[in-house]
Amino acid sequence: MDNASSGLPGTERTVFARPLRGVRAIRLSVLTDETTSPERQRDSCDAAAAQLNIDFGEGENLREAVDLAVSASKTAPWQRPELGEWLARPDEWDVLVWWRFDRAVRSQGDMHELATWAAIHGKIIVFAEGVGGGMQTFDFRDPLNPVTRMMLNQFAFAAEMEAWSIKERVTGAHAALRNMNYRHATGTPAYGYKIVPMPAELGGVGKTLVQDESAVKVLLRIIKDLLDGVTIQKLCEDLAAEGVLTPRDHWAQLKGKATTGGKVGAGRKGSKVVDKFRWTRHSVRRILTTPALLGWKMHRGNPVRNAQGEPIMATAEPILTREEFDVIGKLFDEKRATGGNQPEAPSDASKLLHVALCNTCEAPMYKQGRARSVNQADTYRCSSSANHTPCAAPTTIRADWLEEWVEARFLDLAGRIPVMKTLITPGYDPQRELDAVTAEYETHQELKGEQRSRAALKAWEQRLAALDNRMVELEATPARPEKRERFDTGQTIADVWTDADDETRRGLLVEAGFRVRVGKARPGGWRRLDETRLHLSVVGELDPAIESWMGLRDELGMGPDGKAVAGSRMRIGSAVGLAA
Repeated sequence: MDNASSGLPGTERTVFARPLRGVRAIRLSVLTDETTSPERQRDSCDAAAAQLNIDFGEGENLREAVDLAVSASKTAPWQRPELGEWLARPDEWDVLVWWRFDRAVRSQGDMHELATWAAIHGKIIVFAEGVGGGMQTFDFRDPLNPVTRMMLNQFAFAAEMEAWSIKERVTGAHAALRNMNYRHATGTPAYGYKIVPMPAELGGVGKTLVQDESAVKVLLRIIKDLLDGVTIQKLCEDLAAEGVLTPRDHWAQLKGKATTGGKVGAGRKGSKVVDKFRWTRHSVRRILTTPALLGWKMHRGNPVRNAQGEPIMATAEPILTREEFDVIGKLFDEKRATGGNQPEAPSDASKLLHVALCNTCEAPMYKQGRARSVNQADTYRCSSSANHTPCAAPTTIRADWLEEWVEARFLDLAGRIPVMKTLITPGYDPQRELDAVTAEYETHQELKGEQRSRAALKAWEQRLAALDNRMVELEATPARPEKRERFDTGQTIADVWTDADDETRRGLLVEAGFRVRVGKARPGGWRRLDETRLHLSVVGELDPAIESWMGLRDELGMGPDGKAVAGSRMRIGSAVGLAA
């Protein structure tokens, strides 16, 4: 081979006498970085290979490792998807070619391991554009030559220092941008917003967030359905049936990706890849309870605040007001307090979930799937065995018997009651935000004494003072109660029941406070329904209305259908004046 000195020991330019089998290594941290595009790296590697008599192969025999969206600072060469496979097969190639040093590693430790590995396997490492811009070759085929490894370690140290410096500059820049109103630094915005260039009226520099009309439309629809009493389970099913994209898939679409979905799951069961992510109770709660809906900047789960403790705004177009946000937060608080966060079975699997209870242990009864024999009916069973809780006498009952009995009793007692709607005019209670700021303050207090530098101590004291200022301001802010107006929809519960699906009907039963405790069956109870084992109670808001209706019905001598019973009499308590 021929050598031409480049002025750096161990980095001589080498022209190999025979073609050597090369692997072209391409790496990119950010897919949108045009200055280090795969095409540019590939062209540079090809030019170096042509000068040094290195062959990368072609077609199906092409030797190339392309690792996109992979950080050299965080991912060692062996951990990269494609490069790792080539390093695991060292007998299939001779030379590894990178465009520049920073495409290979950003850590001195990684470079040391790579150099040791190359010396053991007798490999050659080439950088098409090395230090100073010239091509550099590191030949590890001579295990007794320490100069090559020494030079590589020196370059790796410089690369590591550069990576650290870049990280510090980026971290500092992001911290500065976080303290600027309306200025978006980096990352995926909260669902409901999209990134756009900063308009001239707000300074015209950098990026900001504005409302994403399609996502806001979904948010408002979700809020309306929840306020109308639709369960989160039913809401998720409806969104999926209508093909509404989840926040993750919607963001992928905004970024121009051709596909949706990705990897889900972890733990002992492993993970899998799905075509689309699905709506869940957790995802609905997350997008509706983040203060980002107020337009606030968030960092590590907490609002970013100015010196007065006021939240710094990420956008000039907040999606919700504080009053609206508190109404939604209260809605989720109520669901949690009333057991609304318990797992719900699909509507076709358990129409009486949280309505039918075991009379022995008061645990919910779940609908047992269709039995093996087509001649056997579905049943409701005490959930004690499934939940590994003791029950002295777990109960079982035919599903069709129980569902028909509950429907008849419900319509008998509540069918003629008018359906009322509540119109809520949001109020404002500073206590919710005060509680959140207090929690921030207490968490920040726990860091007292951990500051080693004067600068860190000053920053800690400034945030503590800002949180204190905000608490003072909130304590001085008067609360404004919300207003609730109830109005008649013109429908009865029986009207709604007739047109409702199973999940809506279950919601009516739960909201009305209907509970049926199922006792043990008597001998021969499999032949027909024994109503004596069913114990009905009403514990909801409809209880007074049901009592009033039943009293009126008894007084007027009316049957369950509202018609007069034979032989009954209607009494008029006072004379009715008629206009002439």
